[in-house]
Formats: sequence, C-alpha cells, structure tokens
Amino acid sequence: MKKISILIAIIGLSASVLVSCKNESKTSEEPTAENQKHKGERPPHEGDRKGPPHGGERKGPPRGGLPEQTKTLEEIGGYAIGDVATDFNLKNVDGSMVSLDSFENAKGYIVTFTCNECPFSVLYEDRLIALNNEYAPKGYPVIAINPNSPANEKEGYAAMQKRSEEKGFTFPYLVDEGQKIYPQYGAVRTPHVFLLDAERKVQYIGTIDDNSKSPEDVKVNYVKDAIEALEKGEKPSPNFTKAIGCPVKADKA
Repeated sequence: MKKISILIAIIGLSASVLVSCKNESKTSEEPTAENQKHKGERPPHEGDRKGPPHGGERKGPPRGGLPEQTKTLEEIGGYAIGDVATDFNLKNVDGSMVSLDSFENAKGYIVTFTCNECPFSVLYEDRLIALNNEYAPKGYPVIAINPNSPANEKEGYAAMQKRSEEKGFTFPYLVDEGQKIYPQYGAVRTPHVFLLDAERKVQYIGTIDDNSKSPEDVKVNYVKDAIEALEKGEKPSPNFTKAIGCPVKADKA
C-alpha cells in the first residue's frame, strides 16, 4: 500500500512538471510587442528601421532617410567658421596646377569636395555646374576636389578626366594628391562644401541645399543664400549644416 502511494505521488509530480514545461515553452514562443508580425502585414520599410542598416551606412540615397555626417566640427578637427583656409596647389583634370591664388580678384571660393561614384555627388553635379555658371562671373568660383583614394580606379585621375568631360564641368576638378587637403578642411562626405570669403575665411560649411534627391523640390539654397549674405556684407545664417553624402574613402595603406 505504501508503494502504491509513492507511485501515485511520482506520477502526479511528473504530470505537474510536464504541464509546467509545456506552458513555459508556449510563453517563450509568443512574439513580443517589439518583433510581433501579424499575418498579412508587410515587413517594415527600410526607412522605418530605428538603427543604421546592416553593414553600415548605405552608399546610395536610401529610402526614408539620408546619410548625414554624425560628428561635430570639433570632433572632425578641420576648419571652423572664421578660420583662414590654407592655400593648396593641386592637379586639375586638364593637367594644370590650380590654387586659390589662381583666381584673380576672387570675392570668395566655393570649395567643394566631391567624387565620381557617390550617388549624392552625381545628383549634385548639374547643380554645381549651375552654381559655377551663376557665381563664378560674380567672383565666387566653384573649385571641386576629389578627396577619395586613387587606389580605386573609378576614383583615379583618368576616371576624373572622363567624368569631367562627360558632364562638361565648367570648374576645375582637382586631385587631392596624398589625401592631405580634405583633412585640413574637415571634409567627411561627398559632396561637402566650404565657402570662403575674399580673405579665405571660412564663412559656411555643409550641404548645398535642402533636397539632394530632387532639385525641383529644393526650398532652401544654403550656398546661394550664404553668398548673397556675403554680397550684402552680412554673415551667412545658417553658417553650418550637416553634410549629406557618402563618407570620404581614405587610403587604407
């Protein structure tokens, strides 16, 4: 009789453990509020992602967001507003050497770090041509510099020459030989604009306008507004915006 009682107790305990484990398994398999997916519901859009996409920043214009610079001017360590830019002497796609001093009677300089392949740079090529055509005659020439490593053949000198010819650049397109100039300026994206005045003081740093994807939908032309302010003897406002584009590709060697 005692053995039967013990046997019944063991059976009851086993059944209890089995039910408990089953309930625990069921609970762990239930989707949480964060990752629950309902039947028939489409997966979230790439732009809804709270963090950066897998693999780092997207190299092209992503859906639902733009790759802005993440560091402050202080963290970057380049020029700040009011700093005097050091002159350079870089090779142009036509073989000539170009410096800031090459432009006589300049009232300012639209120094723009750009490249061949970045989709954002490509989107802004026509706007850079238009900027130069409008403001170079007024004393504010566009000076484009490719900061990327020439180790990438698509960013090298021959590729720059080809791109300049294909697009009909009306401004110099210079090689940052040894990648020494872009760190001085603090360029971190392509494109990245540094507007200098006649004394080569930095007056504006950032992006060209407020809509990289669609020139027709631009509402604020930051560079144009900054130049117009200088023409009136005023300080640009804003004088800083976050650059939007692809990260500058440094030579790993």
